[in-house]
Amino acid sequence: MQKTVLNEVFELLVQIGAVSSESEFSKDWLCRSECYMRTLRFKRVKPSVGTLAICASKLQHYGRCMTAKERHTQLGKRFIELSEQCHKQINSDAVGWWKDEVKV
Repeated sequence: MQKTVLNEVFELLVQIGAVSSESEFSKDWLCRSECYMRTLRFKRVKPSVGTLAICASKLQHYGRCMTAKERHTQLGKRFIELSEQCHKQINSDAVGWWKDEVKV
């Protein structure tokens, strides 16, 4: 299975002890049902743009909070990097929707 930005976020959050399971990550970080990540894996589909946007927003918020304090600056920068990756995925998915419709 292809590794997604959500998988990277999940792995980091487990590593730092912010979440302990996919179901907790799905509920608390993605605002989805506890089986959201499992369903993506089972159906082999990409996360929704809305889900990526929620995750990007949370990462950016907490990243900014952490970079404001010396103690967690590096982790905060990583959160912001992951937020940017979410935004890149959103933009990539969006281009896929409208690009074919543009007549040059």
